[in-house]
Amino acid sequence: MLKTSPLLVRQSITSKKSNKESGMTREKIVITGLGTVAPNGNNVKNYWDNIVAGVSGIGSISYFDTSNHRVSIAGELSDFQPETVLDPKEIRKLDPFSVYAIVATDEAIRMAGIDTESLNLDRIGVSIGTGVGGIQTMEDQQSALENRGPRRVSPQFVPKMIANIAGGHLSIRWGFRGPNQTITSACASATDAIGIAMRIIMAGDADIMITGGTEASVTPLTIAGFANMRALSTSCDEPEKASRPFDLNRDGFILGEGAGILVLETEKHAKNRGATILAELAGYGSTDDAFHITQPAEGGEGAKAAMKRAIQDACLEPGNIDYINAHGTSTPFNDRNESIAIESLFGEHAQKLKVSSTKSMTGHLLGAAGGIEAIVSVMAIQDQLIPPTINYETPDPDCKLDYVPNQAQEHNVNGVLSNTFGFGGHNAVICIRKYE
Repeated sequence: MLKTSPLLVRQSITSKKSNKESGMTREKIVITGLGTVAPNGNNVKNYWDNIVAGVSGIGSISYFDTSNHRVSIAGELSDFQPETVLDPKEIRKLDPFSVYAIVATDEAIRMAGIDTESLNLDRIGVSIGTGVGGIQTMEDQQSALENRGPRRVSPQFVPKMIANIAGGHLSIRWGFRGPNQTITSACASATDAIGIAMRIIMAGDADIMITGGTEASVTPLTIAGFANMRALSTSCDEPEKASRPFDLNRDGFILGEGAGILVLETEKHAKNRGATILAELAGYGSTDDAFHITQPAEGGEGAKAAMKRAIQDACLEPGNIDYINAHGTSTPFNDRNESIAIESLFGEHAQKLKVSSTKSMTGHLLGAAGGIEAIVSVMAIQDQLIPPTINYETPDPDCKLDYVPNQAQEHNVNGVLSNTFGFGGHNAVICIRKYE
């Protein structure tokens, strides 16, 4: 086995650091396509328009009987029509999390102008994040096993359920033969997937990456599990007001579903094919708290480190960040610790930052959250507009930042962080810049 000299490893690391310190630049990774299905919009335009307008997609659960559940609200997709992209026979063979990924990817590919007839498909890859994969299929087939016996378990059970299958379907459908990765790091999954897609392109293993996250976890088992650990809001009488990040009276998150997909490529590749460049994906930072399986580390040190790494990876300073799309789950621990982490990292600049949580309108999409929130970050740059945190009524003394309460604000937006933090202590942050 060929071994790498420790000296060479140290030299490589030193070289990377000196490149940044000397002002040397690497080739830009740019964003050329976006696609989404979300509780408050089934395409990018509708989703963004509703985010800016402060329209919530949270309501009473319609997918199943909630009469025996502690929690009866979620961010379900509304008026979703996958038949515009997929044949109904195909839909029946897929778990919803794969359906969401395909529909969102179809929009992203069309926006990016990807022509599969003219591009080298060996150089197009996929990196998709999901927290739980095909859990609806899992629940359905467990019920079949218990009620009708093992012979009634579908032969399609495994290929519908496994977490990597959404990414597999994307490659099969469009013929993408490049690297295909599935990332599962809880609520950080989509952001990690985007960051890893960026690294794959930088390593020279692909020219284009289809990346983001997908989740379809509004199911009886998922709702019961989160509710019984007291993670979900029980403010079910007014669903649209239940998600209230950073508000003193927040009492838990609301489960949501959907997908957010981005098309990444090198600046040179995008220019050569005449693509419209929407923004630059400039940096990525990832850490782990190494503290607790569900609770964030006190003081948000892991979150702070991930934000710092993303900013450094982008060769920026904290003062270059104008807006943070916060993880902002509407849980007591997260919102306080995330606020403290931002204050600690940004110092005096923290009071100039705009910070908002669009989970106030979509709920928490778990492994897909980073996908739809990366899209918000791009659109904020495109329109020079900061989306609001709705339902913000009573300030929390422990949360001292400008959370853009209830109404969108026009603002100069050149640098954005998109934060995602997950169970297991996972922290993932991407830095998106205005393309220049």
